[in-house]
Amino acid sequence: MLTEQANPNTAKIDQMETLAMVERIHQEDYAVLAAIHAVLPAIANAIDNIVPRMQAGGRLFYVGAGTSGRLGLIDAVECVPTFSTPPELVQGIIAGGEAAFTHSIEDVEDDAEAGARELQARGLSVVDTVVGIAASGRTPFVVGALMVARHMGALTIGVSNNSPAPVLDAADIAIAVLTGAEVIAGSTRLKAGTAQKMVLNMISTGTMVQLGKVYGNLMVDVQVKNEKLRRRARNLVIQIAGVDDATASMLLAESDDSVKVAVVMAKRSVDAPSARALLDAAEGNLRRVIE
Repeated sequence: MLTEQANPNTAKIDQMETLAMVERIHQEDYAVLAAIHAVLPAIANAIDNIVPRMQAGGRLFYVGAGTSGRLGLIDAVECVPTFSTPPELVQGIIAGGEAAFTHSIEDVEDDAEAGARELQARGLSVVDTVVGIAASGRTPFVVGALMVARHMGALTIGVSNNSPAPVLDAADIAIAVLTGAEVIAGSTRLKAGTAQKMVLNMISTGTMVQLGKVYGNLMVDVQVKNEKLRRRARNLVIQIAGVDDATASMLLAESDDSVKVAVVMAKRSVDAPSARALLDAAEGNLRRVIE
């Protein structure tokens, strides 16, 4: 496997001065960008297939072990405050359960049936999507999850840093991000993990953009949970609706801190319930309502 090979560029990393060491690590990270560029069509294909499934009520599951599982959990959790998605819409499943997020539990990744059981317990359906993530491309927990998902008719996407790989073979859409030998041989939390984070960021962000969760490049579905986010929401209303600070604050108060509703209230001169009805009719797409 590419990710298990010794990297000749870092063979003497333990003898380098600190600056030279971090420069070499940084140099190796450039390989991640090239590897991502090569799979952009596959990532776009994944997004284009996820969106209609979500519009039909489907969910997105990330399945992984170790670093890959943790990255899936992070991306899933961050969709909630960023895009105001319900927690069940994007879910991360890690071998070993939540305890494996903060503690290394290595042997659980070898149980293929456990991956399948996790999805079955969540009532997987044909409109759902399962993204299996494995640097090696052969983690049994991930392969098992993809196989049962495909059998049940869900969309399956495989993300691997090696090819050929069982994870890619078990998926409808294969994303082989070939980042090569690691800085420290076999430590896939490095280049492979960085690449996986980038792929998941693109998948979730691209999906949410197409679902109308942003306006331009503005985070209009942000959840207002603290003072920083309250300021952000107010500034968004000011910017999009063209109102002053006091008006933006009033609109947000009347809309239960919904940027979209507040903007529609201002732009269409309607009350909050009417603004929500207009957004519902446009499937939450702010641009359709105000333009």
